[in-house]
This record gives sequence, C-alpha cells and structure tokens, in this order.
Amino acid sequence: MIDIVQVVEDEAGDERRADSNAKTTFTLQAEVLFGRDSAKLNREANATIAVIAEEINTQGSTEVNVYGFTDNLGSYQHGVELSQNRAEAVHQELITHLDSPGVTFNIRGYSEDYPVASNATEEGREKNRRVEVSFPRTEG
Repeated sequence: MIDIVQVVEDEAGDERRADSNAKTTFTLQAEVLFGRDSAKLNREANATIAVIAEEINTQGSTEVNVYGFTDNLGSYQHGVELSQNRAEAVHQELITHLDSPGVTFNIRGYSEDYPVASNATEEGREKNRRVEVSFPRTEG
C-alpha cells in the first residue's frame, strides 16, 4: 500500500501539518510557542495547541507523541533539558483540551538530535527549534 502524505504549512513556515495514511504530525516552531530559551508557553500557543487537541479528539487517538528539539547552540545537556521541558509544557496544555482522559503520552526531549535543517545558519537553527506532536490516524 502506498502511504500518501499531505503537507500543509503556513506561509511563514512556523506551523506545519503532515497527514499520511498512518498518522498526523504537527510541527510547531519554538518561537511560535515560547520565548527565547524558555519553556513557558506564550498566550498565542494555547490556541494553537487547542487546535491540535481538537484533531486528537476528532481522530479518537489514544496515543500521542510530543517531542521537543533544539538547535546546537549551548550545551547538549541544556538542550536536552530545554527540549524536554518544552515537550512537557505542550503535553500539559494538550491535556486541558482533550475529551478522553485515557490518552497515553510519549514525551521526549531530543536536544539537537534529528535536525531538519543546517545548524550553520540562524534560519536553519530556527527550523530545528521545534515541538512535534504526532498521533495515529483512525480508519475512515
């Protein structure tokens, strides 16, 4: 079976949604959610996360992955802690919007591992500072 992927990205590239036959993945640039070097969600982040939670509710997903990533600036350990704390902040906000309390979460901070762009430029580092939320798609 061919796994068809549909990708929708906002004009600035700050938010991205990818749907395949198997799962839905939302990728949010850290600057959309947090202040610099912070894991405290900004005001606009809550509305963005509510939209993701609505999709989780619609899909009836029982397992959700929330992964945080950073660029390669600063120590690796700081990146692990920051990316983990950011993933946890998104997780906590998601919980407030979910219909079902029976959702299992996998939360992980990956620091600079798994970059999606080069860390040699600020533009690339900005793309690497992100939180990804993914969950299996239901049939239908």
